Amino acid sequence: MKNFCVFGNPVEHSISPKLHNEAFKAFGIDANYIKILLENHYKLKESIFKLELDGANITVPYKETAFEVCDEVFGIAKKIGAVNTIVQKDGSLLGFNTDAPGFLKSIEEFGKIENALILGAGGTAKAIMFILQENGINTEILNRSKNRIEFFQKRKIGAFCWNNYNPNKYDLIVNTTSAGLKDENLPAPKEILDKILRDAKFGFDVIYNKQTPFLKLCKENLLTYKDGTDMLLYQAVFAFNIFFDNQYDEEKITKAMRKSLID
Repeated sequence: MKNFCVFGNPVEHSISPKLHNEAFKAFGIDANYIKILLENHYKLKESIFKLELDGANITVPYKETAFEVCDEVFGIAKKIGAVNTIVQKDGSLLGFNTDAPGFLKSIEEFGKIENALILGAGGTAKAIMFILQENGINTEILNRSKNRIEFFQKRKIGAFCWNNYNPNKYDLIVNTTSAGLKDENLPAPKEILDKILRDAKFGFDVIYNKQTPFLKLCKENLLTYKDGTDMLLYQAVFAFNIFFDNQYDEEKITKAMRKSLID
């Protein structure tokens, strides 16, 4: 039997085990996927080997730690400096990022987007920024503090903290912070959000299965909006195929995993 898990803190809300175990069942794969609360990022690498995992997904706040512990990193994860999918192969940890393509696929239904604002500056924000930029969408970052925004400024991305930000007009506003996950907080001061949402078309929150305070504000401002359920689904589809050397059909994986969201 192959063993997989998702590491995070918090992680009790994660439905990744449900998605992957449904796909294992659909393809007749002898494997199991669980979720593990990791309270110390220094334990990530040790835990992968101690649990004899064949692969793992990494959620907040450990995606940048995952990048550091990998022996080799592939694809867009190199640019991002954040890994959400690890494969353990012959004692080596191989890192990938499926958040970026998962996000892009999840916003296809929005249609044309020319510019976007990302709230937050962590690993998920980096993934979304790079995939938007690669697809010709001008992107800016708004973070609570100066921490982490230097990464974006070095890449000539407009990056601001709350106290030095003058709102611009954007088609898409994306919340990548944990605000609203276990509380009723907004990802930025309401006076700032009110200004940027007034002229926006679309809102997206990476938090899934919950209408967060941010999404409620999007609704009040008549935006087309969605939570992160589809992003989670598609990043899981891509991660699943990475676990198994891309030997399965993406549409069939998606169908199996989406079934688990309905059941």
